[in-house]
Amino acid sequence: MDILKIKKIKANAIIPQRATDGSAGLDLYACIDEPVTIASGGLKLIPTGIAIELANKNTAAFIFARSGLAIKHGISPSNAVGVIDSDYRGEICVGLTNHGKETFVIEPNMRIAQLILMPVITPEIEETEELTDTIRGEGGFGSTGVK
Repeated sequence: MDILKIKKIKANAIIPQRATDGSAGLDLYACIDEPVTIASGGLKLIPTGIAIELANKNTAAFIFARSGLAIKHGISPSNAVGVIDSDYRGEICVGLTNHGKETFVIEPNMRIAQLILMPVITPEIEETEELTDTIRGEGGFGSTGVK
């Protein structure tokens, strides 16, 4: 069994937890001393007060939106999905964007995102002059759907 080591960078940080036994993600909490306001269309970087150590280099941690914040208020990670590499040891911060029409306030200790660990494939890289043909070929956006 892999172990996720979590270090508090700030004394008031909350260690991530799963809301239920079946939850895929660990809730990340805002480690802030006072509320942070995000205007409609605004961006804010919210610290979590923690750092992590992943068990091996074939694992990465990914930061996803909390569905309730995203659907109800339009609050989601600024880069869609945050990537935490296995060799990163700094504080995890979450860039949030307010896609909603109303100003939104992040409160201290609020659950702001979720952290999910997933395997990562790190293949050897080989430059080539040719790629194998497929039925789709170079067909891009919408090439497999109804026209």
